[in-house]
Amino acid sequence: MHDINDLELRGIPSMFVASDQFVDAAVAQSTALGFPAVSRVFTPHPIQDRTDDEIVTYADVAFDQIVDALTN
Repeated sequence: MHDINDLELRGIPSMFVASDQFVDAAVAQSTALGFPAVSRVFTPHPIQDRTDDEIVTYADVAFDQIVDALTN
């Protein structure tokens, strides 16, 4: 999250992707760092035991949200 903040301060569009288990932690950390509106996309949790096909599906679902977060 520190890197995302640094990139944004440099004018480089940034965002992060995490699983939905970390929503509260992401909000708390970004708020504590002073940028509560950081762009973020959450995927279903857990991801570590997903098949390749399931991960591709997660990525396909998140893709437009990620592009939107970086371009708007």
